[in-house]
Amino acid sequence: MTVQAESVWLGSAREPVRLVMWASMFGAGALVLWLILGVVFFGSDVGMKQFLLPGEKPVVLLTLILLSIVLLSASVYLSDIRGAIEPEPSGFFDIVSLVCARVSMIATAGIVFVMFFEVVSRYVFEKPTLWANELSLWIAGFVFLLSGLYAMQQRSHIRIYIIYDLLPRWLQKLSDVISVLLIWTFAFLLIWGGYNEAVAKFFRWETFGTAWDPPIPATIKPAILLVVLLVAIQALSNLIADWNKAPEVHLPVDDLDEHEIELIRKNIEG
Repeated sequence: MTVQAESVWLGSAREPVRLVMWASMFGAGALVLWLILGVVFFGSDVGMKQFLLPGEKPVVLLTLILLSIVLLSASVYLSDIRGAIEPEPSGFFDIVSLVCARVSMIATAGIVFVMFFEVVSRYVFEKPTLWANELSLWIAGFVFLLSGLYAMQQRSHIRIYIIYDLLPRWLQKLSDVISVLLIWTFAFLLIWGGYNEAVAKFFRWETFGTAWDPPIPATIKPAILLVVLLVAIQALSNLIADWNKAPEVHLPVDDLDEHEIELIRKNIEG
């Protein structure tokens, strides 16, 4: 993807963040390689089950900490790079949503890696894993949630403009206010109705009930409520950022992505 090289928001902090990202990536990679070699050549008992109880193995806990730092620092660093089809951040909450979006993008690559590992293990070495399906499902749940937040920040949700474009600007603003109020109403009702269940699942650390038994219910349910709240905040941020913008006329041609069309044309032409 073509990106803009200028810093979006980090400024002078961009280089230190990049150094932290690479240092933690190197450290995490070294530890992961050490764990794999220990299992393959030295009969180590460290497996994916231990990653669900990292307190029992200091090396596993350290690996998870470094992987978390890699994910956070990489997401912050990549959020400072604007994609070719991304608009300039303008709302007070845009940066938070962009960081979360980069988390979901990295997590998508993680799903691909997990499934690739499972295919190779199953069909090349005839040693299928017990955890690949649950791990990919676990990651995909967070990707789905954070992608919704990113779509709200990018204003990419489906909207019908036929009537909206005919309205005067003051009535368009009123429509936008009503839309945000409806989003906040939905978020409030969802959090109000699901809070007790989410808290109960989290504090009893409810698991998935499989051989690997990850705490998918304990983490996904609270994440749903949290991300819905973030989506509501982002909707308010969009409303404030767009309040004084000039009226826009939406045409069918606006839905065409010229950048993507150019890439498709180059691929076809060889």
